[in-house]
Amino acid sequence: MLKLHTIVCSTRPGRVGLSVGRWFHAAAQGHGGFEAELVDLADFALPVYDEPHHPRLQRYEQAHTRAWAASVAAADAYVFVTPEYNYGPPPSFVNALTYVYREWHHKAAGFVSYGGVSGGMRAVQAERLMLTSLKVMPMAEQVSIPMVGQQIDGEGVFTPTEGQGKGAAAMLIELARWAGALKPLRAEA
Repeated sequence: MLKLHTIVCSTRPGRVGLSVGRWFHAAAQGHGGFEAELVDLADFALPVYDEPHHPRLQRYEQAHTRAWAASVAAADAYVFVTPEYNYGPPPSFVNALTYVYREWHHKAAGFVSYGGVSGGMRAVQAERLMLTSLKVMPMAEQVSIPMVGQQIDGEGVFTPTEGQGKGAAAMLIELARWAGALKPLRAEA
């Protein structure tokens, strides 16, 4: 079975990304086409890139890098749960991409973005470009959540709209197709 990592990209205190990530992770489990895992980028405590060697060499000296590399390598596909900060990706996302290189190759990725009025879509545009340089195939389908705070209750539970639920289902279908189609390329590596 294909393995999907739903990666919560915000690491800041008070973030809402974990609430959104839990919702999407449950949707991925319900889809049935993936072995789904929720990955919290904050758990890896990655400092600004601190490896002495280029990531393409895979000569990792730091324990946090080795743990992150193993997590990235284990997945066939990713969904990035990402906020938009100042019209762009959160620095934690950019830093996490930088840490490893070959581990990303020939995999599929989707996005669940959130924020204010734009719902994080401007961040996703930049993230798509970054991922293609890592040989990751970003899906056209995505879930955008504008004014995300209005969909989180006092207990921190995110409730999607009907359209967001349908968008998640459509994205999961495409992710499974692409992750399966790219599998022979991953096997060659």
